[in-house]
Amino acid sequence: MGDWVALAARPGEGAATIHAVLPRRTAFVRRAADSIQSVQVIAANIDLAFVVASMNADLKGRRLERYLATAWQSGARPVVILTKADLAADPEAAQAEARAVAAGAPVLAVSAVTGEGMAQMAAFLKPAETCVLVGSSGVGKSTLVNALAGEALMATGAIREDDARGRHTTSHRELLLLPGGALVLDTPGLRELGLMDADEGLSAAFEDIEALAGRCRFRDCAHANEPGCAVREALEAGVLDEGRWRGFEKLRRELSHMERKEDRLAREAERKRWIAIAKSNRASYKVRRKEWP
Repeated sequence: MGDWVALAARPGEGAATIHAVLPRRTAFVRRAADSIQSVQVIAANIDLAFVVASMNADLKGRRLERYLATAWQSGARPVVILTKADLAADPEAAQAEARAVAAGAPVLAVSAVTGEGMAQMAAFLKPAETCVLVGSSGVGKSTLVNALAGEALMATGAIREDDARGRHTTSHRELLLLPGGALVLDTPGLRELGLMDADEGLSAAFEDIEALAGRCRFRDCAHANEPGCAVREALEAGVLDEGRWRGFEKLRRELSHMERKEDRLAREAERKRWIAIAKSNRASYKVRRKEWP
């Protein structure tokens, strides 16, 4: 969703003919849940990514880091949107927690019910630019779209009483034109966001850790027991949060694991290709040998 096409209108038929799909400028992607190599494009040609989390029950720093790494990798500008500010017990603490992992991305607290923060959120939307809303189920993405549009364009559901979370209501992606000329893409809640080729996004999302690693005495520092390790020194001094470091390590291991699997699969595919070539050559040799005098 989000691809642009070149088409020729057929006004008399109320239709059009698509002649070409234009190259994608950016893409928010994830590793398909049932595959190692398959990439699922969540949104294409996006300029802005609203990473949406609920202050009511959904705010988790490690999850935000994963979304931000993917958003940075996509080429879009990420903005963290914390919803349901009217229901938050301590909105200031929630914003502080989000800013601690946002790596410089703006963090807004909003409420579609009271209107808090909605004007600031709308200010990020520019005419002719495309914004995607991504996040877990029930964080209020569709409610935000309706508030930005000024009318009920997307179906929404009330929060559940047992866990204070919203119900999953959006089951498809839909691109909508807002009154101000911006395009907004609402997406279903993502239960899983597997990283795929997100090395640059990971570096952007953990710019603070990358900067520390650059100050280590050894370029190949493993940040374990090496002398002069700036990362370990920051952890021991409390400058770097232990949870953030563990989150970075987890995502880095995940990417490395995927890359190793991809390499193995690529080698296996190449091996099978050469086996097929060898079989074809043998078969051809047998045919030619029969024709020899």
